Amino acid sequence: MKKYIILLTVTLTVFTGCKKYIDVNKDPNRPVNVSEALILAPVEVAISQNIQAAGGGNLAIIIQEYMQVIALNQPPPNAGTYLMYNQDMDGDWYNFYVQCLNNLVILNKKAEANNNTNYAAIAKILTAYCLGSATDVWGDIPYSEAFNGIDNLTPVYDSQEKIYESIQTLLDNAIADIAKGGILKPAGDDFFYGGDMDKWQRLAYTLKARYYMHLTKAPGHTAAAQAQLALTALEKGMISNDDDLKMEFGGEAGEENPWQQNFLPGSTLVLASTGVEGFKQRSDPRLSKMVAPAKETGLYTGREIGIDGIGSLESYSLGGPFYANASSNNYIFNYSEALFLKAEATLITSGVSAAQPIYVDAVMSHMTKLGIGTTAANNYLTARGALTAGNALQLIIEEKQIANYLSMENFTDWRRTGFPVLTKVKNALSEIPRRVLYPQAEIIANSQPQQTAKLTDRLWWDAQ
Repeated sequence: MKKYIILLTVTLTVFTGCKKYIDVNKDPNRPVNVSEALILAPVEVAISQNIQAAGGGNLAIIIQEYMQVIALNQPPPNAGTYLMYNQDMDGDWYNFYVQCLNNLVILNKKAEANNNTNYAAIAKILTAYCLGSATDVWGDIPYSEAFNGIDNLTPVYDSQEKIYESIQTLLDNAIADIAKGGILKPAGDDFFYGGDMDKWQRLAYTLKARYYMHLTKAPGHTAAAQAQLALTALEKGMISNDDDLKMEFGGEAGEENPWQQNFLPGSTLVLASTGVEGFKQRSDPRLSKMVAPAKETGLYTGREIGIDGIGSLESYSLGGPFYANASSNNYIFNYSEALFLKAEATLITSGVSAAQPIYVDAVMSHMTKLGIGTTAANNYLTARGALTAGNALQLIIEEKQIANYLSMENFTDWRRTGFPVLTKVKNALSEIPRRVLYPQAEIIANSQPQQTAKLTDRLWWDAQ
């Protein structure tokens, strides 16, 4: 399946919601009205390639630098030492708003008009995911006024609190759409689930839990209430690793996993010493699956972020075979996260003893996916120790970060829990960032008061 060729059809749908282009001459080779199937396939590729990875933007990699998972083999200052200009985010804003959200809005409108409720449900679920990913790095963002074409070219920004309300409404409406049992279902055009609407429904409930748990410290919310909402949603959420939302890759030319492409020699990206040393210090049996030994030495060696000089690229480790081979899956959302959400929520509502078995199941789900044997996995868990009142949240979030390897969600978890414990890197230009800057292109086109935000400013839900 040539997924990257399909990407070209994104451009066919980008402009269908914009009325300022007058059709004086209609080009039959550039249709402006296409079926739901021709919108869904490329937008799923765009989410995998450009949001979960870093095609055409910087965000996914910069977040991994902030989390000290990836390092640039370059002298400071650089993104790893918290250097950012507004224009650095131009490509990522384009990815979110033009390639993904605009096309998802079009897909939803078309599917609703055609009473194709399954496509409408998928559009809403993926819109919720994209909105959540965007608001968790920028805070306030345009949504309610963002897709009205020439009727409003300067939409005001919705508050992050309103965006979170919209996310939950989208997911509720998607679940209702699925319940209608529409006749037309996606098939090969749905690269994520192949049209399995039961899996889409379980994903919707699990996403609800994710965004409930983000608000455990948000103004006007309590941890207990958010945890109970999450647990209720998870009763209908993901049930096994088979429910992972992922993009599969064949590994041939044009079908490479985007993280394998991110680590190509010309990129100067390697793994950071903080993450690599963590695997070694824990005697983690997943090390060889998630980290590749340095070609020069055969050793697992990360680069310390912020150090002077440039080392040989082959002296550092790159992403390992499970996540960063050409034929590796790109994981958008995984079942292990559902279990870690349940473990954390249970810790809040019922305490350590109740959370312990769920935590174990969460770790084991990831070990199983990576092909780690039961004995090795059990030995690892024994060495890590049981949850206690003093370490439970830290262990849950640290292990969740491993299971969510290369996911932007880890940045959110660090900000709201303080785990894993990180210290600012050498030659840092500031404290560790808690957001990213608004893009220069957006500042020029749609000036808004929120755009003066600094990297160290906290988001609405990121309370002290």
